[in-house]
Amino acid sequence: MSSPLDPAVAQRLKRTPDGLVCAVAQQRGTGEVLMVAWMDDEALHRTLTTRRATYYSRSRQQLWVKGETSGHTQHVHEVRLDCDGDTVLLTVDQVGAACHTGDRTCFDATVLLAEA
Repeated sequence: MSSPLDPAVAQRLKRTPDGLVCAVAQQRGTGEVLMVAWMDDEALHRTLTTRRATYYSRSRQQLWVKGETSGHTQHVHEVRLDCDGDTVLLTVDQVGAACHTGDRTCFDATVLLAEA
């Protein structure tokens, strides 16, 4: 499989057996964690070249650009690769809800342990 992703970047990625890497989206300025999604090499390449957050939908088995249909977009300011190469961190400006449920973040609904 050929990918337009920079070979130096592609070599550092540790993908799941189905070729994906975890992607965490974080709000620029506040550090608020917005969502977790998945990327394949093409999604990462598109994100790096367009600055529009592009992910891979495991349920639909296709790429999707955040906000393409909802208008709830993510403009990407920075992308970092973690020390193990198995997660990327996107620093974004979120417009609208990040979660498909309509919540600001995917972590708004259920608190398992509240701050003491």
